[in-house]
Amino acid sequence: MTDVLLATFALMPDGEPGGELLVDALAERGVGAAWACWDDPDVDWAAARLVAVRSTWDYHRRTPEFLAWARRTSVSTRLLNGPEVFAWNADKAYLTELADLVPTVPTGLLDDATLVAGLGDALERWGSVVLKPRTGAGGVGVVVAESLADERLEGLTAAPWVVQPLVESVRTTGEVSVFVLGGGAASQVEKSVAGAEIRVHELYGGRSRATALGEEQAVLAEEAVRAAAGLTGADLTYARVDLMRWEGGWAVSELELIEPGLYLDVVPENAGRFADLVARHLPS
Repeated sequence: MTDVLLATFALMPDGEPGGELLVDALAERGVGAAWACWDDPDVDWAAARLVAVRSTWDYHRRTPEFLAWARRTSVSTRLLNGPEVFAWNADKAYLTELADLVPTVPTGLLDDATLVAGLGDALERWGSVVLKPRTGAGGVGVVVAESLADERLEGLTAAPWVVQPLVESVRTTGEVSVFVLGGGAASQVEKSVAGAEIRVHELYGGRSRATALGEEQAVLAEEAVRAAAGLTGADLTYARVDLMRWEGGWAVSELELIEPGLYLDVVPENAGRFADLVARHLPS
């Protein structure tokens, strides 16, 4: 029996960047681990004592299939965070629920029927806005608009979407990601954009660097995870909380509870931290 299977996807069969560090860290703790593609029909997930979703970075394109896999897997073995949390977190509408409990970047919901009126209201309220797929990842499908006639709206993916103000601080302060493991803030990464871009992903020229854990950011990140735990009624073993400066304070821009990259190539110490977490949750 394999102790732990780390779920990834077909384009990254060896896991996220630095994934070997996680396998090695688990081995140092006496835990056997291996990477496995979530949709590989030859993988016996039930043979593992525990499954941790790590780099399933195609889930947003195959959400029903991925959630069905998660439900099946959770029946036969322990799956960290679990399928109900995944379903809640896969739809960025969760930000509207979170906003009632912790500071969150304002978020509206749009579909084809409400696009014109809803977008018009958002533009009147915020000026420049950002539209994103309600289920999306990696900055794919992000569109900035300044009017209903903005030609960039032709780049919209299929509905539904969320609409948010364009947070200008992303071009100065950037974005901060706080890793919350076992309910406690463990580490922090600062991410910056390139040029006029608003996406911090490396694909778009963004850069990431490890930084000391900020007290204010850590407190908000932990509060956000507790709030999400209350909303889902689940034990949230791991999370990554993305924060931006908005109206003079920090606000949650994303809460990643499915497959947040650990940035092992930037913060290699996260391998040991995550390995400790997994070892504590292994069924006896």
